[in-house]
Amino acid sequence: MLKLITNANLFAPEAMGICNILVAAEKIIYIGPHLPVLDSVLEVEVTDLKGATLVPGFIDGHAHITGGGGETGPASRVPPVFLSQFTQFGVTSVVGVLGTDDLTRNTQSIVAQAYGLREEGMSAWCHTGGYHLPLTTLTGAARSDIVFIDPIIGVGELAISDHRSSQPTIDEFLRVASEAHVAGLMTGKAGILHIHMGDGKRGLELVREALDTSEIPARVFNPTHINRNKSLFDEALPLTLRGVRLDVTAFPAGHSDPGWSAAEAFLRYKDGGYPADKLTISSDGGGCLPHFNEEGELVRIGVGRSSTLIETLTEVLNNQVPMAQALAPFTSNVADLLKLSHKGRLQQGKDADMVVLDKQHTITDVMARGHWHKRHGKTQIFGTYEQS
Repeated sequence: MLKLITNANLFAPEAMGICNILVAAEKIIYIGPHLPVLDSVLEVEVTDLKGATLVPGFIDGHAHITGGGGETGPASRVPPVFLSQFTQFGVTSVVGVLGTDDLTRNTQSIVAQAYGLREEGMSAWCHTGGYHLPLTTLTGAARSDIVFIDPIIGVGELAISDHRSSQPTIDEFLRVASEAHVAGLMTGKAGILHIHMGDGKRGLELVREALDTSEIPARVFNPTHINRNKSLFDEALPLTLRGVRLDVTAFPAGHSDPGWSAAEAFLRYKDGGYPADKLTISSDGGGCLPHFNEEGELVRIGVGRSSTLIETLTEVLNNQVPMAQALAPFTSNVADLLKLSHKGRLQQGKDADMVVLDKQHTITDVMARGHWHKRHGKTQIFGTYEQS
């Protein structure tokens, strides 16, 4: 069935005004101010948005789709994330990562989970590896994982400056980055090294040394959680002037201290005049959010949620940031980083991933790959075992 969306206040993410959008076979086939002329024999579902805001579906570039955790034993392993825990909050594309536990969860399981989410109706990819070296891989090497396994687009999240990391040397760090970069060249995939940043005193030292001493392009290095403490955030910002793209984590309320919330980090980044296209925001959904003391002992724990993306967007918009600027770190910037040319923008020929917002920026409707997953505030499509 064709789907015609009329009278949408469209942000693609740039402001487009009132538009009509025609969807067929998971793709946007028309966007414009005029209603397309359609043959009367065609079956068309018409949705009149009556001026409501329509934006691209969010790309969550860092989520633990198989579940994270494990820091305090097997019972602390977070369960895999169900489909609607992404889609009801506007996430239509996700990239899965492994974290501390890259033993009981591995590349095989995260690839299978990505394929499962695809079957259920959203778009999903993943990275190979995890916190530790040697990397957990499926084929025996990161480069061949990226080249031969469709959902795998990079390496990560490799941990540095963290007591849970394998304490990589600069040579080991560069070797992994090289594997990712070359595989990206061979495939047209992202080929990035997605880097978990801990609270260690060395901070981004390895990344700066890599930029200073190697030929690997700056775009390959992609530090995440850079807002986890204020000194790390300040240290990270100048790297964008050298071409590094930074990822901010949308921590749930109560988990951003001693750093900045994602909204505060965005506003500080914007006010500092740093490159608008070098910042992305992800949720760490499904991942555990542990807090350790100076002895490396766990003192409290939480769980990341994709709902924090729309919460962050709303807070940014409430600070009078124009919609197009506010949307980019959730949509077009992520698509560009990950080389997902069919995602992140509402344009003819791209995937029909879109989110409807009311005047309070609440999500009312979500379309992923041309199918409505949420209508009028109610989830329409659930994962296989969500309602069992």
